[in-house]
Amino acid sequence: MTPYTDLKMHIDGEWLSANKRRTHRVINPANGATLGELPLADTTDLDRALHAADRGYKLWKRATADERGRVLKGAAQLIRQRVDHIAQLATLEEGKTLAETRTEALVAANLFEFYGEECRRTYGRVLVRPTGTRSLVVKEPVGPVAAFAPWNFPIVNPARKLGAPVAAGCSVILKPAEETPAAAMEVVRALLDAGLPQGVVQLVFGVPDEVSRHLLASPIIRKLSFTGSTAVGKHLLTLAAATVKRTTMELGGHAPVIVFDDADLGRTVEMLATAKTRNSGQVCVSPTRFYVQEGIYDRFVAAFSERVRKVNVGDGLLDTSHMGPMANPRRPAAMESFLADAVSHGGKVRTGGERHGKEGLFFQPTVISDVPSHARIMNEEPFGPVAVIAPFKTFDDAVEHANRLPYGLAAYAFTESAKRALLIGDAIESGMVGINAVAMAAPDSPFGGVKESGFGAEDGPEGLAACLVTKAIHQA
Repeated sequence: MTPYTDLKMHIDGEWLSANKRRTHRVINPANGATLGELPLADTTDLDRALHAADRGYKLWKRATADERGRVLKGAAQLIRQRVDHIAQLATLEEGKTLAETRTEALVAANLFEFYGEECRRTYGRVLVRPTGTRSLVVKEPVGPVAAFAPWNFPIVNPARKLGAPVAAGCSVILKPAEETPAAAMEVVRALLDAGLPQGVVQLVFGVPDEVSRHLLASPIIRKLSFTGSTAVGKHLLTLAAATVKRTTMELGGHAPVIVFDDADLGRTVEMLATAKTRNSGQVCVSPTRFYVQEGIYDRFVAAFSERVRKVNVGDGLLDTSHMGPMANPRRPAAMESFLADAVSHGGKVRTGGERHGKEGLFFQPTVISDVPSHARIMNEEPFGPVAVIAPFKTFDDAVEHANRLPYGLAAYAFTESAKRALLIGDAIESGMVGINAVAMAAPDSPFGGVKESGFGAEDGPEGLAACLVTKAIHQA
């Protein structure tokens, strides 16, 4: 097994250890063991990171598309070569299974590969003007980016925050989650080893509010990119507004699942059980509010509960584990609170509902049915391995249930009717909709939400466009 790494920050081309800095203890959620002590940035470190990002941007924005592409594609190749090492680090600190972290590392590599090609396509246009005059519309990098990534996808989230800005010619100050630093270090290391110049990417950790306030107050930072809760996102938007920074915000979700009575029951149950227990439900697009049409409601509840019972919970490093622990002590406690409230409102726990084992942060995959709309779990994102099921009668009822919350990140629908599939895809208010499918992310597809789930997109051409500004040049 890969030993855990010596935790460091990376500022202005230098890897920085703790020395006399404050530290954060990183734990293994499977057993509570200490993995390492993470250095936390102070104001001097952050100022150094800002000045380095300023210099790095002035250098990198002049790099050619070929130069940027070589770095990104080189980093993709290095991640693929190091996939086992990176996956084991991510499993140690975040908990998800090795199968999941291996896939996540390969997705990060594919994302870098995509942007290594997409950086060639920052097209502008020439406007029609009289002879002797010319008007051009060009695209330029927005400038230094402050990027904040959460802990639930410790490899892909940092890659998302780096791929498009680096492709566009921006510099980045990346602050990943303090719970999962080693995986982020490896993503940054791949870029550096592939030839990324000094100062283009800084990697810092720290007290989140201290870091965000300091970076977003600086005129050096031109863009904020954040993935996390809606509440924190609103706070950061307020900070960014003071200096009118560009923003890309991927915020909270509460994904509805609509299962019509003509759905392929066996296939639907299998897909949804796998998606619900992925990363212990700690996924922003995790299917959560299940609305099942009355004609198949009882059969679906029984079949889904039976399938979820077969999920083997254990240390993510073990081949026998289908689902690992939750990532931090806050999550099992939150599950208990949500479930107690749901049961008090008439919900019926069909399977699970309790912590699992005597050590670590394991929680049983849980199915709870007959939950009314006013229960907390029907209105607040649980972010855990809990599926909440309620019946519906008509198409319009399903749409009303799906759209009633202020969130709109992801949604799912299952039907064998082509006409109904078209209608429900149009009717749901969500940035991403899966119809008879649960895969939401791809390097060439935009990832983002609407309403209070945020705005802007990462991945795809849209992710690159979010890191560019438009300039019109008129010449007579």
